[in-house]
Amino acid sequence: MLSEPRSGRLAAWGNALLAGAVSPDDAALAIVGEDAVHRVEGLPGEAAPVGLTLALGRLRRLGVTGWRVALPAPGHPLGLSGPPKFNARALEAEEAVVGFGAPYGLVPEVSEAGPEGDVHVEVVWRCLAVREAPPADVPSLGEAERELAEALRDATAVLTRLDVAASGPAADAAREAYRARAEVGREVLAPGYPPRAVRVLELAQRIGLLVDLAYDHGHGGAVSASEMAARGEALRPVERVARRAQVAAYNAYVEERERERDGQRGY
Repeated sequence: MLSEPRSGRLAAWGNALLAGAVSPDDAALAIVGEDAVHRVEGLPGEAAPVGLTLALGRLRRLGVTGWRVALPAPGHPLGLSGPPKFNARALEAEEAVVGFGAPYGLVPEVSEAGPEGDVHVEVVWRCLAVREAPPADVPSLGEAERELAEALRDATAVLTRLDVAASGPAADAAREAYRARAEVGREVLAPGYPPRAVRVLELAQRIGLLVDLAYDHGHGGAVSASEMAARGEALRPVERVARRAQVAAYNAYVEERERERDGQRGY
């Protein structure tokens, strides 16, 4: 939950590119991030994988006017709209981007190569057909913000009672790394997103850090099977809420476009 999903980077910077807020090269660099290379396979009209800049431009010409994020998990098809083939690929990857305006979606396949200490990450985005329908279980930004506040309060109370709040050197180091990333001025979202989307995503990422630390380092006093089960019961709802909020934040650009379109139609 702490790490920014690749689908989030692609949707955010892809939307900024569509809005004319960044150049194609800047968008591609931001999407690739620390990976070695990203390619797109299965693009209409292309027999072989192509680079991000060409792919995003081609998909725009094919009618894509925005990008949504999906972060599905078993039993929770968050952000998906079908068909089954695309949903199955997205569930396996635990993420995807879904085009708005044209029925295309992208699912990442990540591979690593190289010796330990010098590993290169390559990503191939599979372009597949998607169903043009409302995405599953995505809240509005306002709903996501309220849910995050409630989930954080409830989970903190339960974890404190169970004495499983994350602590110790590893947890302290993770929190310090998170603060350092925030202090260097990293962009939470690409240019053009509303401030509320940035706020919601920042809170979702902080809650994601709490969940990760509680799972990985927060054994505390929860040593019995019943206590460990209680911890899991406390964390699962807040993890789900944080994922929903992430998707709501990344999708804010498309939701705004939908409101504008509906307003023009007089809805």
